[in-house]
Amino acid sequence: MSIHATAIIDPSAEIDSSVEIGPYCIVGPNVKIGAGTRLGPHVIVSGHTTIGEDNVFHGSATIGGDPQDKKYKGEPTELRIGSRNTIREYCTFNTGTVQDGGLTSMGDDNWIMAYVHVAHDCHIGNNTIIANSVQLAGHVHIGDWVILGGMTGVHQFIRVGDHAMTAFQTKLMQDVPPFVMAAGYPAGPASINSEGLRRRGFSSDSILFIKRAYKAIYRQGLSIEEAKAAILDLEGSAPADAKPHLEHMRQFLAEATRGIVR
Repeated sequence: MSIHATAIIDPSAEIDSSVEIGPYCIVGPNVKIGAGTRLGPHVIVSGHTTIGEDNVFHGSATIGGDPQDKKYKGEPTELRIGSRNTIREYCTFNTGTVQDGGLTSMGDDNWIMAYVHVAHDCHIGNNTIIANSVQLAGHVHIGDWVILGGMTGVHQFIRVGDHAMTAFQTKLMQDVPPFVMAAGYPAGPASINSEGLRRRGFSSDSILFIKRAYKAIYRQGLSIEEAKAAILDLEGSAPADAKPHLEHMRQFLAEATRGIVR
């Protein structure tokens, strides 16, 4: 273990012997840090926080702070971070609240740029890119392979589906379905994330049927219930590799309690 002489580490913290801790870091008593993780200068890790392997935290990130919720009364809520994530300078991640399961979480292989705020009870999937100064309010759910453009603001309780993308300074007040690109203040749909899907190995047939589902949602004047029915019809004629993606879109619509960007 490499710990700089100026770092303050609580003796009860559970830290793997391969972890590197830089100058002026502070690590609290209820923290667990897995193998290969590195903390840059002035990083603070507090709360009931569990961090996986091979993560990199850049200078002055503040991880595991109390939730910014006036209902919080010091309950031992958690933050869990997976493996191989990069968290850049001045990011803030808060623990959860007992009003929503008591957990904030992030998966694996995420790239979180500077000044990002992840509020209480947020859940971030895997392989996301969250650009500078994105702000996630409480109870937000971000799917896998999502890209959030710089300064995107996300209202509480919003869900962003897998492979979705937002433009610079997007304001999200409603859910973004899987595969959809959103932009604007407030956000509206722009298209599907075709280039991202191609890069991730989606077949041309899958992309074609995702485009048809997008048209059912956004280009045919259908209600959400009618769009769900139209996507179900598409599933009947879709090739096998496209069916799970259509089902995923339809299920997302069924669970969109705040509505979707329209």
